[in-house]
Amino acid sequence: MPTQHHTTYDAIYDIGTKRELFVDDWLIEAREESVTHRLHHPTPREEALVTDRPWEGNMCGYVTVFQDGDRYRMTYRTGRFNEVRGGQQPADCVVCLAESADGIHWERPELGLFEYQGSRRNNILVVGEGEQQIGSHAFAPFLDTRPGVELRARYKAAANGHSFRRLGTKLRSELYAMCSPDAIHWSLLQPEPIMTEGAFDSQNLAFWDAWRGEYRAYFRDFQEGRRRILTATSQDFIHWSDPAWLDYPGAADHQLYTNQVLPYHRAPHIFVGFPSRYVERTWSPSIDALPELEHRKMRGQLHPRYGAAVTDGLFMSSRDGERFHLWDEAFIRPGPQLQRNWAYGDNYQCWGLWETPSDRAGAPPELSFISTENYWRDTFTVFRRFTLRIDGFASINATYAGGAVLTRPMTFAGSRLHLNFATSAAGGVWVELQDAAGQPIPGFSRDDCYEVIGDELDRVVAWQGGSDLSALAGTPIRLKFTLKDADLYAMRFGS
Repeated sequence: MPTQHHTTYDAIYDIGTKRELFVDDWLIEAREESVTHRLHHPTPREEALVTDRPWEGNMCGYVTVFQDGDRYRMTYRTGRFNEVRGGQQPADCVVCLAESADGIHWERPELGLFEYQGSRRNNILVVGEGEQQIGSHAFAPFLDTRPGVELRARYKAAANGHSFRRLGTKLRSELYAMCSPDAIHWSLLQPEPIMTEGAFDSQNLAFWDAWRGEYRAYFRDFQEGRRRILTATSQDFIHWSDPAWLDYPGAADHQLYTNQVLPYHRAPHIFVGFPSRYVERTWSPSIDALPELEHRKMRGQLHPRYGAAVTDGLFMSSRDGERFHLWDEAFIRPGPQLQRNWAYGDNYQCWGLWETPSDRAGAPPELSFISTENYWRDTFTVFRRFTLRIDGFASINATYAGGAVLTRPMTFAGSRLHLNFATSAAGGVWVELQDAAGQPIPGFSRDDCYEVIGDELDRVVAWQGGSDLSALAGTPIRLKFTLKDADLYAMRFGS
C-alpha cells in the first residue's frame, strides 16, 4: 500500500494485553497519505477553584492533583503580584490544600497548621522549611506506592525554596526530599539536598514508576539560555542518576516552563506529559491588541517579558521517559481574547489526571485536569477544570475518502481485540489480521470483518467467524486498520 511512514523493526513486539494508545507512530509501520495523526483538544468546564482567600492571591499555580483512597487532593502554590517590588513577593508563597469527593467540586479544609493574620482557620499546608523556605515555591506531592515504603514517607515530594542564585548565566538552586505519613504533616526526609544539578525554579516532579520499578524525577534547567527539561532516576529517592536532557525528535525548539510528566494510568508503560510552552515576543501592534493593555504595559515596564511573553499548553508522550513525541500544535490554546488567558503564567496545566463522570446522562466517564487562568491580574487566579475523552489525547484519523494503516509485527495474549474509536453515521473501521509475511489470515481478512461503527471506549471487533482470536495468541501478526470518517484512539487484546 502507498505509505507515508515506514519503519523496519529488528524484533517482534510482544503487546501481551497492554493497552496501546495512538499518541505516536511507535506502533505504526506504514500508513496511506490519506490517514493522518491527529491531536485532540480538551473541553473547558467549570471554575474548580478561585484563589480569593486573603492568604492566596493572583499568582497561584503549580497545581498537583492525585487520588488518595476515596478522596482527591489538590495542592497549589500561592503568590501575589507586587507592582512595587516588580514581581512576586517570596514571603507570600505558601502551599495550600483543597480536597474533593468527586474530582469536580473542591473545598478548602481548615487544617489548623499555620497561623495567618492571627488565625489558623485556613488551608495552608506548607510554609517552607528553614531559611530557604524549602517547599514553599515548588512542591509537588505524590502517594508513594513502592512496596515496603516507610510509613513516615508514604507521601513524598520533591521541593525547593527561594535560594536561587546566579552562577554565570545560570540560575541555580537545590532540590530536597520531603515526606509525610498522612499527606498533611510534612517534613524534610533528610537535611541534605537530593539534587544540585538544575535550576529547580519550576514545578519539580518525582514519582514511583511501578512499571519500571524506579523513582523518576523531572525538573527544569537552562541549556544555552533556553528553558529545558531534565530527568533522573533513583532506587531510594535519595541517590539519583546524573540528569539527562529530554529529547524531542522532529519537534520545533520550544521553551518548556513545566513538564507535568506521569505514567498514564490505563497504560502505565506510556508516559504522558502536559508542559507549558513559554513564548517570548517583542512588543508589536499584535501585543497591543491583546486584552488588558494598560496592565500589560505596567508589567512590561517592570520587565519586558512580563508584558509580551505568553504561554499555552502542549502534549507529549514517551515510551522510555527520555525520548518524547512532542506535538508542536497547542493542546490548550489561550482561546478567545477574554481577560484571563493571554498572559505569561496562564494555561499552566496541572500535574495529574483523574476520571470523572460525564455531565451527559449515560455517557462514559472522562479524563479531568486543571489549567490556570487570570495570572497576575485582579486579586485571584482561576483553576479551571478541563475534560477529555478517555485515551483521547490523539488518534489515527481518516476522512470520508478513507485510508489504511498497518501496524508493526506483534504477538499478543488474550482472545479478543478491543478498540477505543469513533465514527460518523456513514463512517466505519475494518480490521484485517495479517501473518508475518503480510498475507491476510484466513477468516480474518478485511472482507471477513464486520464494519465497526459507533463511538465507544471498548468495542470488541468481530469477523464472520466470530471474535475469538485465542488460536492466534503468541503468533506474530500485523493489524491493518481501514478507516472511513473515523478516529482510532487505542487498542488492546484481552478476554
